[in-house]
Amino acid sequence: MAINIPVIVGGVPLLCVTRLQIAEGYKAAAIASSTLTQMVSPTSKTIAIDALLIDEMRALRPALEAIALTSRALASAAAPIMKFAGVPVVAKTGVHLDMQVTSLTFTQDNNMRNTLQVNLSLVHVPRSQLGGLLGAALDVAVGVGSAFI
Repeated sequence: MAINIPVIVGGVPLLCVTRLQIAEGYKAAAIASSTLTQMVSPTSKTIAIDALLIDEMRALRPALEAIALTSRALASAAAPIMKFAGVPVVAKTGVHLDMQVTSLTFTQDNNMRNTLQVNLSLVHVPRSQLGGLLGAALDVAVGVGSAFI
């Protein structure tokens, strides 16, 4: 039996993730006195998560809504680290700090009455250079460590 590794969004565990997509864009820079270009640094990062909240897990809906609606000032009061790091997203693929929710959708249908389908989109909003370096270091550490999970 496979072990389900949850995705944690701002402290809310999503135990039944059906899709996790991370898209990164990179800045191209011209190499001096050459026609060559090189990708130098990430310029954008978006994360899309599709998950199911089944039975008792549907009680997590208000927590996800609070994360999506919370302004930076309110997030700072709720969790002091968030004023420096935004919404953290922790997954088997890495640790992503400085994220902000851009879209949150809940869907329920007659076929699965005890289940809410969650579609969550986040975008990277850098807050500080230290946060960016910490996020990159954590991302590398989890990426290397997840090969053994």
